[in-house]
Amino acid sequence: MQKVFDNVNALDKRCYDEFGLSEDLLMEHAATSMLQYIQSKFLNNEQILIICGSGNNGADGIALARLLHSQYAVSIFMPYHVKSVMAKLQYKRAKLLGVHVIDELSELLPGNAPDVIVDCLFGSGLNRALDDESQRLITRLNALHGHKVACDIPSGLNMQGQVTSVGFCANVTITMGALKTSLYSDIAKDLTGHIMVSDLGVHRNIYETTTNTYLLDPFDMQLPLRTKQNSHKGTFGHLSVIVGNKAGAGIIAAEAAFAFGAGLVTVITDKAVNIPLHIMQQYTLPEKCTALAIGMGLGKFKQSEVKRMLCLDIPKVIDADLFHDDIILTVLNDEGVVLTPHPKEFCSLLRLSKLADITVEELQNNRLKYLRLFAETYPKVVLLLKGANSLITYNRIVYINTLGNNALSKGGAGDVLTGLIASLLTQGHSAIDATITASLAHGMSAKNYTKNNYSLTPMDIIEGVKVL
Repeated sequence: MQKVFDNVNALDKRCYDEFGLSEDLLMEHAATSMLQYIQSKFLNNEQILIICGSGNNGADGIALARLLHSQYAVSIFMPYHVKSVMAKLQYKRAKLLGVHVIDELSELLPGNAPDVIVDCLFGSGLNRALDDESQRLITRLNALHGHKVACDIPSGLNMQGQVTSVGFCANVTITMGALKTSLYSDIAKDLTGHIMVSDLGVHRNIYETTTNTYLLDPFDMQLPLRTKQNSHKGTFGHLSVIVGNKAGAGIIAAEAAFAFGAGLVTVITDKAVNIPLHIMQQYTLPEKCTALAIGMGLGKFKQSEVKRMLCLDIPKVIDADLFHDDIILTVLNDEGVVLTPHPKEFCSLLRLSKLADITVEELQNNRLKYLRLFAETYPKVVLLLKGANSLITYNRIVYINTLGNNALSKGGAGDVLTGLIASLLTQGHSAIDATITASLAHGMSAKNYTKNNYSLTPMDIIEGVKVL
């Protein structure tokens, strides 16, 4: 996993104060990283357009233009006057070298369209809503067909990961120094493209300090591969899945759990349900139940019966309908509990716990803010907030999983995730390890799916998990 920071101003200052690195030197490394990326992708003499703002993000772009000059047909477009000290210095250097500066985008002839468009307008310096001129400019840049590179942060995306009007849609974002949380909001996923980190004169191991936020990657996934030969089905736990009014949700979770290594899986229901032969059914919890999955498709329920199950001293995954009832408050200070709400359910949970009364829109614009608020109040439970990027928190640490994709926007996908987490819990994994691994496996299965992305089914996700 990689460290992620809300901003890197303190890290830059540390480079100046402790390592004797100048602002100019850091900027040269930023520009060089973009140069190296372009050189790795494009031949000499390609048309490159760099759009530069008035501050230091623009200065990075002007420095890049100087480095590209003569090897490529590079043009700078500066819609605003340069203002920062570094922008003025870099502009002076570029002009002395003879770098081409255009006054209007209309100077780019139809037959001379840029092969590469580099966005150096605002970066992490955006702290206001875009004016009309900037909105029109970004919209026009998005309409160009060249390969799009964002410097640090796509313009239009602010440091809270919000887009107030329009954002630059990049194929790749080269962010400076370290990863930033703003790059991992749900809306940012349609803007950033592939995210790379540029070193700024020292290796990231030196540049970065401590953080409470981490980006997960596939190497953090610990599949429940079996190594012990002297074993039996009970060795790998007995999971109980509560099946409610919408029986399909619980059955999908049960299937996922069995495929992910649970030794025994029993669905608990008093109704006749159509289940696979390898899944068992009972009316009451088995005596040797080692984990519980409850909530998905539950519908109306007897509060006393659910409360009795929630009070059992076994690991639990809680999903869906239970986030709309104050019975959920009984487990918020318990270890070994995993909560898996989608945004609307998390808003309900925040209201029930009296932490916030907000709309889904407000949550989606501030996902990390409200996740951290919950984590600060209830650090013992594991919470996975579903979304374009899944956010996981435990013990006030936040983990970001970006591996999921739009193929998972299907009914039943969340039930598979619940089953995967529950399966690992019943096999003895800790709540946080189970959630991280299951979430990554869930995302990797969708990522590896080779058919049309609209066709993914819950059973496809389960099949994909089997071959990770």
